[in-house]
Amino acid sequence: MAVAFTREEDYEAQAADLPDRPVSAHANLVTASGLAAIEAELAAARAAYAAAQAEGGISADRTAMARATRDLRYWSSRRASAQLTEPDPQPDKVQFGSTVEIEREDGRSQTFRIVGEDEANPAKGSVSYVSPFARALLGKVVGDVVEVNGAEVEIVAVA
Repeated sequence: MAVAFTREEDYEAQAADLPDRPVSAHANLVTASGLAAIEAELAAARAAYAAAQAEGGISADRTAMARATRDLRYWSSRRASAQLTEPDPQPDKVQFGSTVEIEREDGRSQTFRIVGEDEANPAKGSVSYVSPFARALLGKVVGDVVEVNGAEVEIVAVA
């Protein structure tokens, strides 16, 4: 069929058929700040959904409604499954919620906080507890040397 005979509504219908955001099979452990971030995202998704409905819903902009509905489903699911997890009072042991300072073989130091999947942002110094990096560090103490991505790192501080 020639492109000239394709209806614009067909493109809009395809764009409005957004797949769901993938939900991890891992337990949804969250820190207090992670739970607050999920609640903020859920509130934003509710507001986007209400705005899409107020603007006429499906008949006005199907992609906005589809996006709002998808995000509302995702964040509702993440909030319902969130398990607030605070670190045990063992400041020397790496655990969920810990901030860990490591020293690499070349002398560089880096600091990361081990958090839930939704709040992980390695560029800002937080890594998911299910990441290979975090799994290598969990349960270790200051002075331990672990192999991460083919290189050794030493844990120099845990907070």
